[in-house]
Amino acid sequence: MSNSDTSALRPSAAPPPPDPRVEEGERRSPLLYVQRLLHAQATLGPAAVLVVAVIAFSLVSPNFLQPGNISLVLQQTAVIGTLAVGQTLIILTAGIDLSVGAVMVLCSMVMARLSIDLGLPGPAALLAGFLCGAACGLLNGTLVTRLNLPPFIVTLGAMNIYFALNLWISSSETVRGTDLPQLLLWTGEVFRVGQTSVTYGSVLMLLLVAVLAYVLKATTWGRHVYATGDDREAARLSGIRTKRVLLSVYVTAGLIYAVGAWVLIGRVGAASPQAGEMDNLDSITAVVLGGTSLFGGRGLVVGTLIGALIVGICRNGLSLAGVEVLWQNFAVGVLVIIAVSLDQWIRKVKA
Repeated sequence: MSNSDTSALRPSAAPPPPDPRVEEGERRSPLLYVQRLLHAQATLGPAAVLVVAVIAFSLVSPNFLQPGNISLVLQQTAVIGTLAVGQTLIILTAGIDLSVGAVMVLCSMVMARLSIDLGLPGPAALLAGFLCGAACGLLNGTLVTRLNLPPFIVTLGAMNIYFALNLWISSSETVRGTDLPQLLLWTGEVFRVGQTSVTYGSVLMLLLVAVLAYVLKATTWGRHVYATGDDREAARLSGIRTKRVLLSVYVTAGLIYAVGAWVLIGRVGAASPQAGEMDNLDSITAVVLGGTSLFGGRGLVVGTLIGALIVGICRNGLSLAGVEVLWQNFAVGVLVIIAVSLDQWIRKVKA
C-alpha cells in the first residue's frame, strides 16, 4: 500500500481544545454579565431608568415630588398606560398598532354622542363604546390574519379611517362633561392617599395591568401569545392556531383601547374629537421603554407600566424644568432609539 493510501486511513487531527482562559474571560466579562442579566430580567433595565429619572428631576425641580405634581403624573400616565397595555399584546405577537389613539378617540365619541343624541344611560353608552373598540380590533385582526397584510400597513390605514369616522360622528364638536352621564366621568373622580389625589382611572389602569399580567403568565392563551410572537411558523407546526390567537389579540386590544377612552373622558372631563390623537406614539414608546421586544415573544406588562411612568415623568419633569414641547418630543425620541438598540443587543445574548 502506498504512502498516500496509508495517509488517507490515518485519523484527521483533532481540533484544539477550547482555551479555558477565553471561556473564563467571557464568563467574567462585566458587559456580558449585564447583557445576560437584562435578558433574564426584562424589567430590571426600565426600573433602573425610572429610578434615575425620578432622582434627576427631583434634583432639577423642587416641585417635582410635591403631592400635587405626583397626582398630575399619575393622571397623565393613566391614559397612556391603559393604551400601552393593549399595545403590548400586539407587539408581543411581532406586530404594531398605529391606530390605537384613533380607536380610543372614536370610542369616546361613540359613548358621548349616543348618550346625548339617543339618551342612552351611562351603562348602555359604555357598553356601546366597548363594542366599538372590539369591532375596530376585529377589523384590524381580520385584515392581518385573513389577508396576510402587514400590521403596520393595516393599522396605518385604519388610523385614518377611524379618525375620519370620529370627525363624522362628532361633527368636530366637543361634548361637555355637564352633558354626559356621571358614569362616563367616574374615572376622573379622585380619592386621597395621604396628601396625593388619585383618580379611579389610575386604579382601573393598575387593575388592568394586574389582570393581563396574570393572564399572560398563567393561562394557555398567554403562552400561545408568546409562542406566536417568538416564532409563528414553529407555533403553528406545534398545533397552535396562530391566526385565531392573533385575531383574539387584536380584539382584546380593541377592548382595552375602549377602556382607555373611558379613562380619557374622565381625565379631560369631556369628550373631545381632538384629544389623544398622538397617544399612539406615546403608547409604543411606553411599551418599548418597558422592555418588550419589537420583534415579538419577549416582554412583560409590568414593564409596560414602568415604561408609561417613564414617559409621564420625563414629559412632566422636562416641563417643570422649562423645556419646550419640541425638545420634550426630541428627548422621548432619543429614549426610544436607545431602547430599541438596547433590545437588539440583549437579544444577541448567548445561552
